[in-house]
Amino acid sequence: MNNMSNKQEVDNELPDAESLKELLAYTLEQAVAQGADTAEAGLSDGSGLSVNVRLGEVETLEYHQDRGLGVTVYMGKHKGSSSSSDYSHKAIREVVKAACDIARYTGEDDAHGLADGDLMAQDIPDLDLYHPWDIAVDDAIDLAKSCEDAARAEDARITNSEGASISTYQGLSMYGNTHGFMAGYPTTRHSMSCSVIGSIDDEMERDYWYSTSRLPAEVEAPESIGKHAAQRTLRRLGGRRIDTQSVPVILAADIAPSLLGNFIAAIRGGNLYRESSFLLDHLGKKIFPDFVHIYEQPRLLRALGSATFDSEGVATADRRDLIEQGVLQSYVLNSYSARRLQMETTANAGGVRNLTVTSGEYDLPQMLKEMGTGLLVTELMGQGVNIVTGDYSRGAAGFWVEHGEIQYPVHEITIAGNLRDMFSGIVAVGNDVEMRGNTRTGSIWLESMMIAGS
Repeated sequence: MNNMSNKQEVDNELPDAESLKELLAYTLEQAVAQGADTAEAGLSDGSGLSVNVRLGEVETLEYHQDRGLGVTVYMGKHKGSSSSSDYSHKAIREVVKAACDIARYTGEDDAHGLADGDLMAQDIPDLDLYHPWDIAVDDAIDLAKSCEDAARAEDARITNSEGASISTYQGLSMYGNTHGFMAGYPTTRHSMSCSVIGSIDDEMERDYWYSTSRLPAEVEAPESIGKHAAQRTLRRLGGRRIDTQSVPVILAADIAPSLLGNFIAAIRGGNLYRESSFLLDHLGKKIFPDFVHIYEQPRLLRALGSATFDSEGVATADRRDLIEQGVLQSYVLNSYSARRLQMETTANAGGVRNLTVTSGEYDLPQMLKEMGTGLLVTELMGQGVNIVTGDYSRGAAGFWVEHGEIQYPVHEITIAGNLRDMFSGIVAVGNDVEMRGNTRTGSIWLESMMIAGS
């Protein structure tokens, strides 16, 4: 952490791309010179500002300067990796030597190696991912204070605050390998958040809101974020427990991506070749209802998950279907897991990108009306998901719904089921699409789940 005067601005100068390319080339040359048959390396260099205020006072002010080099070498089917934050030639030679030494002592694995050379990205379009925020520290502090002030002024029942924060980051990442592939591009990411505490009698509740974007202008206004955080907190006051029962459940749009994350984990190559997924051998089989369409869009302009190539240099596609008409079309594979499964990489080294679920016709109020009676879940707690069996059990909070309307907040409950049944039991996907992350989905209405309450 570097201390800065409040008048100082964030340095928006990117590192020189040509200099990073030269360092990558030197790293790969050293790998071959020290005995590697093939090698790959990645460099990242970025900077950012983080400001946190609480109760009107600055709690933390941090300026981040991050850099890192990672290299992986292959000697036959032996693999070794090492990393460093030092870009000097001496340090690079040492980090390459460490990777080569590791490779000489590791066991052989026929799946080791670079991704196939003919899969490397040839066309590297500009996805418009770089939009720096020229903001002075004083201005960042003022924005964070405005955000928290709006939350605290919303209602007298907002009695405390966990603070408001602003963060901005910009960086340049590059990847290269001994196929001759070398490319990279700059990115930015900016966010603002607020979390406050509400109380009535002896009860206290907390909630939050945040906004994030590649573009500073698309970050929600601080007053709006603060107001929304306060309103979300206030609506949780007066929570009750409900009786244990089986009822329809709607996962609100901001937590619905967690369910999609469970799906991706079940079709990820690592879990499949280890035979640790309940969706093993389900390619071409029906998993969701006919209307469900799930796909990734790696090359969306300005989106948070976009990339023209994966972390092995493999070209991404404009769109790739995972579920079409409820049927599993593809797994999520990098080159290693693909070889273990005797398949081809799906350009998912580093994960899925801009995962998208096609929306239905209903917004959330309409879905509640259609559901009639059930539970709207707005918070999930714990990690009670077993990808091997599909068993699902997580702590939850939300709102009880009757006659299509929210009646009162609910807390201290657990929702349980099996992912196989939850996927096949999706009734509708809302058009209230969550856009703040790498997964784009509306609220998800599940036919039935067991609620463990009082």
